[in-house]
Amino acid sequence: MESENQPTLEENLEVKDAQLIFRNEWDALEEEYGHENLRFPKEIILLGGAPGSGKGTQTQFIMDARGLTCPPIVVSDLLNTPQMRAIKESGGMVGDQEVVGILFRRMLQEEFRDGCVLDGFPRTRMQVECLKMLVARINALYREYYETPLAVKFRKPTIHGMVLFVDEKTSVTRQLKRGAQVEEHNAEVRASGLGELWDERATDVDPEKARHRYRVFKEKTWDALKSLKETFHYHFVNAQGNIKEVEQNILDELQYQSSLELDPRTLDFIRHIPLASEIVLHARQDLVRRLDAYEIEHGELFHQVLKIITEKFVPIVLRHAISGLAVINSEDAVFDDPLALAMVIDIFSERGFHAVTNVNRSEIPERIDLENGEIHCLQKKIYRFQVKFKGSEIRRGGH
Repeated sequence: MESENQPTLEENLEVKDAQLIFRNEWDALEEEYGHENLRFPKEIILLGGAPGSGKGTQTQFIMDARGLTCPPIVVSDLLNTPQMRAIKESGGMVGDQEVVGILFRRMLQEEFRDGCVLDGFPRTRMQVECLKMLVARINALYREYYETPLAVKFRKPTIHGMVLFVDEKTSVTRQLKRGAQVEEHNAEVRASGLGELWDERATDVDPEKARHRYRVFKEKTWDALKSLKETFHYHFVNAQGNIKEVEQNILDELQYQSSLELDPRTLDFIRHIPLASEIVLHARQDLVRRLDAYEIEHGELFHQVLKIITEKFVPIVLRHAISGLAVINSEDAVFDDPLALAMVIDIFSERGFHAVTNVNRSEIPERIDLENGEIHCLQKKIYRFQVKFKGSEIRRGGH
C-alpha cells in the first residue's frame, strides 16, 4: 500500500529532460494541427518577475506600447486543475511537461498571430530550454516557407524579455497588501451581493507563505530568467518605484530591444538611414556649423534671406504670437534656390522656431492662340512657410 508521502505514478513518470519534453510536445502538435498549421506569434513578449513585482499592473501598459490587442496569456490561469491549483496555493510550481504542452497549444490560436504576452513563462531552466527550442523551430519554419505563398504565415519571430524585479521585503509587502485588498473586496461582495469575488491566494494573507513564494522564485525562477540572457537580449527592469517610474523603465528597455528586432536582411537595407537619437544628439552642433557655412560660403544669398525674414516674415510672426502658428506666402524668386529654403528653416530653428516649407504651383492664363484655341499659361510658384512656436497664454479674469 502506498504511503501519502510516496511519489505518485504521474510524478515518477514526469519527464525531466528538456529535449525529450519538447520533442514529445512538438510531435503531438504536428499530429494534432499539421505541419503547415504550426503558426506561432510573430512577437513573443516574455513577462516574468518576482511575486508582487507588478506583472498584472504593467501587462496592459506593455501591450499598449507594442500595439497588441489580444489578451495576455497568463500561464497560471491555464493551469487550473484541482491538483495544479493545490501546488500553486502552497507556493510551488506545476511540472514543466504540463506547462509547455498547455502553453504551446494556446499560442497557436489565431488571435495571437501578430503577438502575445506570456505572463509567467519561463519559470524553470527546463522551460527556458524548451523556449529556446521553440524559437529555433519557428525560425526553421520561417526559412522553410520563406520563398513560398505561405511565407506571410511564417514570419521571423521577435522575442522581448521583460523581467520585473523587486527585493524580498517589497515583494512580501505587496503580496500582503494585495491579499488585504482582495479580502476587503470579497467581504463587500458577500455583504451586498453585488459584484464578483476575486481569487484569494493563501500566499497573499500569510507572511511566511509570501516569503516562501518569493524564495521559490529566487531559487528556481531567478536563475532560469538569468540564463535567458545567454540567448535573448534584455535587462532586468527595476520595479521597486511607483507605477510611472516603472513604466518609464519598461519603455527604456523596449526601446533598447526594438533596435535588435529586425530581420538581418531588412536591417542591411535600412541601416544607412541614421537613428533619430543620433541626429538629435548632434543637432545643435550641426545647425551652428551650417549657419556659419552660409555666412562664409554663400554670404550674399544668406543676407538676402535674412533681409526677407526680418522685413517680411517677422512682422507676420509677431501678429500670431497668441496662436503660435504663422503661415507666410512668398513669391520671391530668391527661393527658387533650394539653398535659400534650407537657410530659412535653419535660421528659424536657431531662434527656437519650427519652420517647414512647401511649393505650390499654379498656372495663370497668359494668352490664347486664336488659330487653334490653345491657351498658354504662365506657371506661378508660391512658397508657403509654416512657422510654429509656443504661443502666448491669455489669462482672463473671472466674472
